[in-house]
Amino acid sequence: MADSQSNARLRADAGAPTSGVIHVRTRLTADFTVISNALAQRRGSAVTVGVAVYILSLPTGAPVTIAALCEHFSEGEILISRALRELEAAGYLERRRERLVSGQIRTRTYFYDVPGGDGPDGPPEPPTPPRSRVRPRERSVVRESASPLREVAPAPGPAPAPALEETESPVPALADADPKAVAVLTALRRVDPRLVLSAREAARLAPAVTEWLAAGVGAHEITELLTTQLPDRFRARPASVLAFRLRETPLPVPPRAPLPPTVERPAVLPFQTCDGCERAFRAQEPGRCRSCRDHLVGESLRAAG
Repeated sequence: MADSQSNARLRADAGAPTSGVIHVRTRLTADFTVISNALAQRRGSAVTVGVAVYILSLPTGAPVTIAALCEHFSEGEILISRALRELEAAGYLERRRERLVSGQIRTRTYFYDVPGGDGPDGPPEPPTPPRSRVRPRERSVVRESASPLREVAPAPGPAPAPALEETESPVPALADADPKAVAVLTALRRVDPRLVLSAREAARLAPAVTEWLAAGVGAHEITELLTTQLPDRFRARPASVLAFRLRETPLPVPPRAPLPPTVERPAVLPFQTCDGCERAFRAQEPGRCRSCRDHLVGESLRAAG
């Protein structure tokens, strides 16, 4: 006889969900990183979460500059810098400029597993670890050299945290900026297509261009200054490069005011000795002085009368 077959449904495995992801977990004993669910399940950009997880997995002292992150990820500088700004605004990333014992200024980067951890209290010496009540596993401290182009004028991004708004100066509105300065900035893309500025960046750079215009520098000279010998590849926003050039290039010396017109003085006649009384007098040619001439005229009139 043939085997009997049943048309009843197969019973699902106990505890397995009927839909969604099914985790297959492996217990790791080395080479793993503990990440909080608040960071792993953070809403928003996946690049931000990926950059945060990658930084947490690095050992202390590894470089986390934009150039170093771009070598690891396939995303460009704009997405990487935006992810770092989002992490800094959320409290995961903190960058401080500290002076070393040798007098050099370095940027020290602190990355927190949980935002709001205590900062370092010890001296900013490289070999001395920062003293904090947070466990060493909960914070990764990374040192990197400061980059002036990325710190002077950061690219626009999401709104910073309230703690950062107290140190940053408010950005002027584009409507309040000088129209001539804005026209110079917007015309830069005609010379170099990479120099495309947003309204916020143009409003931030307009006061510096206004100072150049007030100093007597023409629009053509400013354009030539900002577009000459630019790098082949920008490691920051074009606005940061323009802000660095406007800030570091000294203003030209204003031209001196023209002197008032000089009044022509009459020529000084030389001294002559009078042929009659031998007194000195000023005259163009030798002869007699005025008194002798008047005396001769009076004698001639008396003789004629």
